[in-house]
Amino acid sequence: MSIVITEQAKLQIQDMMKEETAENVYLRFGVKGGGCSGLSYQLGFDYEVKETDNQYIENDIPVVIAKMDQPIIENTTIDYKQNMMGGGFTIDNPNAIVSCGCGSSFKADGRVGVPGDC
Repeated sequence: MSIVITEQAKLQIQDMMKEETAENVYLRFGVKGGGCSGLSYQLGFDYEVKETDNQYIENDIPVVIAKMDQPIIENTTIDYKQNMMGGGFTIDNPNAIVSCGCGSSFKADGRVGVPGDC
């Protein structure tokens, strides 16, 4: 298993997937350069699986992850938190060696990103 999607995150993702028009929709989770710590998470929907991707079903959600991102996000938990200010996804990555205060930027051992704005 690569990542964990909590029950709250699953319900939110399923609700969002209902709005997608394509039949085969996947949750794409990955990493890109940027953010004040050098790397940022990418979380969105995609409609195809590439040769450079790994494909999973996690908690009834079809997920694709680029093979090169796999080691950096292995065992990461995606959750959804709701409070009086609204709601949002949270990401708990045990491979992050430094996390930014904004919560969307991090550093990982073995992969250097390009710091930028959060």
